[in-house]
Amino acid sequence: MKGLFKGCLTVPNLLSVIRIILVPVFAVLFYKDYLGWAVLALFFSGLSDFLDGKIARRFNQVSELGKVLDPVADKITQITIAVMLFIFFKNSSTASLKAFSWVFLFFIFKEFLMVLIGAVMLANNLRPAAAEIYGKAATFTFYSVMILIVCFGPEIGAITRFNENLVLPEPVMMALVVIAAVLTLVALLSYIPDTLRKFKGKAAKKKADIKE
Repeated sequence: MKGLFKGCLTVPNLLSVIRIILVPVFAVLFYKDYLGWAVLALFFSGLSDFLDGKIARRFNQVSELGKVLDPVADKITQITIAVMLFIFFKNSSTASLKAFSWVFLFFIFKEFLMVLIGAVMLANNLRPAAAEIYGKAATFTFYSVMILIVCFGPEIGAITRFNENLVLPEPVMMALVVIAAVLTLVALLSYIPDTLRKFKGKAAKKKADIKE
């Protein structure tokens, strides 16, 4: 724990904390139907996610705490967004959107699975795998698609409330969500080889220690 907080006072960590604080802010604004402000909160959340990694690498401000805060901020943000959109579309007046709402549960399932795997790894003194290119691409796509839906989605669009001609057709919105879901699945699968390798390495080390 002492090593976790060593060198923790950095700009990237501050950005991660801000991203965590923005989660309940977004949820309340969304629930209260202040969608314009909710979009703004979501935009700043995505921007801080982009900047903290860039700053950490550029100015050598990578810290152990940052390696924990960043994925935690990502997971609670994505879970919250998926939950809010699931609830919204589950109550849609359109049968197709109501049926499609269940797709958002996949994003929630993926994040909870990642949290569970991470907890098991930490319990075994193993460090969870860092985000690969697939994970970063999936996260970027997720944020982009969800912001697009909140801005222009059918029945929900913060902007289309003022101009209905800008609304995303249902098939287009569904296709974008499916693309984000596929990339999320690819990202999930990309963690498996490194995770298995770490567990196998630990098992091999334990067996070697027993023989000694």
